[in-house]
Amino acid sequence: MTTNAELAGRLEEFADLLEADDVEYKPRAYRRAAESVRAHPTPIADYVAADDRESIETIDHVGDAIASKIVEYVETGAIEELEELRAELPIDIADLTRIEGVGPKTAGKLYRELGIQSLDDLEAAAEAGEVQEVKGFGPKTEQNILENLEFARTIGQRQLLGEARPLADDVLAFLESVGTVERCEVAGSIRRWRETIGDVDVLVATEDAEDVIDEFVDWNSVDDEIESGPAKASVRVGEIRVDLRTVVPEEFGSALQYFTGSKDHNITLRNYAIDRDVKLNEYGAFDVSGIDDPDSGEGTDGRQRVGDRVAGEDEAGMYEALGLEWIPPELREDRGEIDAAADGDLPELLTRDDIRGDLHTHTEWSDGNTSIEAMVEAAAEMGYDYYGVADHAEGPGVVADMGLSDTEILEQVEAIREVAAAADVEVLAGIEANVDADGGIGLGEEVVDALDVIVASPHSALGQDAETATARLRTAIENPAVDVLGHPSGRLLNERSGLEFDATALGEAAADHGTALEINANPKRLDLWGSAVQAAIDAGAPIAVDTDAHQPATLEYVRWGVHTARRGWAEPADVINTRELEELRAFLH
Repeated sequence: MTTNAELAGRLEEFADLLEADDVEYKPRAYRRAAESVRAHPTPIADYVAADDRESIETIDHVGDAIASKIVEYVETGAIEELEELRAELPIDIADLTRIEGVGPKTAGKLYRELGIQSLDDLEAAAEAGEVQEVKGFGPKTEQNILENLEFARTIGQRQLLGEARPLADDVLAFLESVGTVERCEVAGSIRRWRETIGDVDVLVATEDAEDVIDEFVDWNSVDDEIESGPAKASVRVGEIRVDLRTVVPEEFGSALQYFTGSKDHNITLRNYAIDRDVKLNEYGAFDVSGIDDPDSGEGTDGRQRVGDRVAGEDEAGMYEALGLEWIPPELREDRGEIDAAADGDLPELLTRDDIRGDLHTHTEWSDGNTSIEAMVEAAAEMGYDYYGVADHAEGPGVVADMGLSDTEILEQVEAIREVAAAADVEVLAGIEANVDADGGIGLGEEVVDALDVIVASPHSALGQDAETATARLRTAIENPAVDVLGHPSGRLLNERSGLEFDATALGEAAADHGTALEINANPKRLDLWGSAVQAAIDAGAPIAVDTDAHQPATLEYVRWGVHTARRGWAEPADVINTRELEELRAFLH
């Protein structure tokens, strides 16, 4: 089955190739449609199968022309106009644009000037000194390309959590409908909610593995069967590999613990167990006291079941057998969680229900896709107590004509106040200012005084070294006008690495100056990430979980932000937008 993520990918490729071909306006329309398609809650392929063209055209920013291309792709696996663009510009646009500073227009220019089609071509041209000879380039740009090639070659090998997890949810829903499935759950990095994953791992408890495997490979969403056997199978759904493993019900808990990982967590946990005469593996927890060498042989059935089995049917029992609290999957990265579980000090992690509002969103006043009224209405429907509009201010790194001048910001504040007067949610007037290379935010005093919340984010000069970047971001944090440091690294997953910085130093500055550090929940960012969140919280920093939504559907990105916060050990008290309105206002002012 063609997934929404796959459709969105084709529309984004369309936009990139149009931009590379110097086409005006159309690229933005395709990108807006791609964002709506990716966030759409229903598989759009189902509309095509039902010949429901009307439902396709009701998706935000999907008009007749784009709807036709969606139908064409679902039905044929190709879009004729896209194939023509590929023939005209035979470049690996996805790979080339992963190089920081190389956008679609740049990729198109490099193809026209030097015939560059791939990363290998680009590397050869840069090493030969040819790139710096192209108008608009130079030695610094050429060196930047060479330094970022390795990163660009590796990042495309993993899928974004926001693309893979919805598919995993569909897989689980299907398996739960199979009569011979007793229990099922995702495993691996996707269960730990890592920002990128290699493939979707699923574990099933069943007494009839053969039937489960047959049903799985025959699922109508499967595009290709990669391999299958008596207890496991691998298939491709869209562009994502799904690996299914079956176990007998009494070993489901031990297998789930084992295959969830991480590797480092499991190694530390196994060593902790060995010190207590317990052996852990995918088949259970075994009391091996009195056995000289638990690893010297196998159980009577040829599998590693040596000693007396004391746990394995459920996952919590695997930890209880060691005197530990159950450790949430997000924490299993070997960052102190086992000691915390032993001491009874595991955090009471943030949940989706704790979030009372969103402080960083966009509207059509800048690069958003929808009106203030529509975004506010969507926030009210989500049950939020408050909602912040924070469109882009003009400044470095913001696309031309997308950022608001001081005069336009003041005009928008008035418009926000008018909407707020009739809204069912408290509406905060904000702005996303730009952190320049030195840490300045470029807002006038009158604007600062008029706003309820100022999010300051880096959008340019993202190649600074860690020391310079840390000093720059600290300067922004220490600015009394700044309430939230937005997406601190500026990274885009699978596209650019962004700034490196000392998260502890930023956390200390944020704690000292009452500035929140943002977890940007857009699945292309997830910035801050787990380990950085943990370091910041340990230093006393307040955290904000924001979606950076550009349309109503993407307010649901809060899901990814909450789980990223949990990976950083965040409790509700650590997050400012879990607070009641008056407490939040006190923080902001």
